[in-house]
Amino acid sequence: MDDKNIAIFSVQGRLYAEVVTRDDQQDRQRLNPALPDENEAKHTDDPDLLRRSSRASLRAELYRPKVIQGHSIICFAGEDWWYHHPHSKYHLMRRFAKAGNRVIFVNSISMGLPSLRNKDLLPRIFRKLRSYARLARATPEGVTVVSPAVIPFFGSRAARTVNRKLLAMQIGRLARRGGLSRPILWIAIPTAADMIGEFDEQLVIYQVSDKYDANLMDHATELGTIRKLHERAIDNADIVLYSGHKLLAEADRAFERSFLVEQAVDFNHWSQVGAGDMEVAAAVTSISRPRLGYFGAIEPWLIDQDLIKCAARERPDWQWIFIGNKSRGVEIEDLPNTHFLPPVPYQQLPHYAAGFDVCVLPWDTAHSFTSYGSAIKVREYLATGLPVVISPLPEYESMGHVLRIARSNDDWFRLVEESLNEKDPAAARARQSAVSSGTWDARAEFVSGLIESTLAMKAN
Repeated sequence: MDDKNIAIFSVQGRLYAEVVTRDDQQDRQRLNPALPDENEAKHTDDPDLLRRSSRASLRAELYRPKVIQGHSIICFAGEDWWYHHPHSKYHLMRRFAKAGNRVIFVNSISMGLPSLRNKDLLPRIFRKLRSYARLARATPEGVTVVSPAVIPFFGSRAARTVNRKLLAMQIGRLARRGGLSRPILWIAIPTAADMIGEFDEQLVIYQVSDKYDANLMDHATELGTIRKLHERAIDNADIVLYSGHKLLAEADRAFERSFLVEQAVDFNHWSQVGAGDMEVAAAVTSISRPRLGYFGAIEPWLIDQDLIKCAARERPDWQWIFIGNKSRGVEIEDLPNTHFLPPVPYQQLPHYAAGFDVCVLPWDTAHSFTSYGSAIKVREYLATGLPVVISPLPEYESMGHVLRIARSNDDWFRLVEESLNEKDPAAARARQSAVSSGTWDARAEFVSGLIESTLAMKAN
């Protein structure tokens, strides 16, 4: 019994006991680093750490199921299902549906329209209109995806009241037709806070993926309103999930209900790139080498355009490949060594990455909003085994042993050159190993444990 312990917990006067193996304890830390180490918790006077340890340990250790089954889930996502690069809600809801849960995925109701001065206003409206045109559709996994009609203004109480009634009517009718009852309400956008209590839900989950009240680019809604909706969602949620360490570290409420669920990777999907025998997409092979590849959002405020311009002068042979939706206002598209490709279906994307020499994340992290980023693509890059150079993000500082983090233009030039000259196959294996266990399956199982344990405690 040396490799086992008896974990005993007391919650609201009830005693719980569980045999916990050493592997269980290691898995617990790996799946949720936000949960404090038990030895650390035993020797601390920090009341917050003690509070997190007792309740979080109960949830993570006492309940160790696979993915939940037989539940109804209504997810108000912060992005559309068919967004050009799959997000965490897409990956998790697919797995919940495949496990036998009824899932309605509500495409983003937005946080309001951008200002009239925003160059991307009309393209955003057109993309949303195309989304509306798809009505309610079922995915191969059984997820019902819907783009409900809403008024794209959330700054006034009157507009939010109208939207709440519109959404309750549309989603409620769809839920009844689909046989959903007493759902788990999963919200991942502050403007959906008004929907809490509208569906006779048995559990409310609020997933925090961004610093919402630092977003000055995507909408014109007053940030104080966004902050109040965000706080209301936290106060009324049974479980609060944070996608990044920095977001969780700055949380100022509901500590005992807050958990870190890091971004993850569909490892088998991406690791096949590392085998070296994958056919490369023709759109990539037509570009000369060396190729620095990026996929995802291409926004003028997000991409470090000064870096790309400097590289065009200093390293004109480097070919920068950007794959994804390109917003208006991008100033680097006419440079001779930049190549912009349209969004690529997720299943085909590894064929494009297979043609990269270096995977890059050239973000402008001077923006406060960007500094909270936990880009899924970084883990996907690592899963390919290819060298990875990124701008500094707090979320990935701890992975500096497998990432090259560039803090200046000079760093970028040096680290990309170093990556291009890398010959050690062990480095590629180390990158893949660093993310091989952090899969979306593991995240879905961990969240399932939180759901089951919270429901059990509410029942008692």
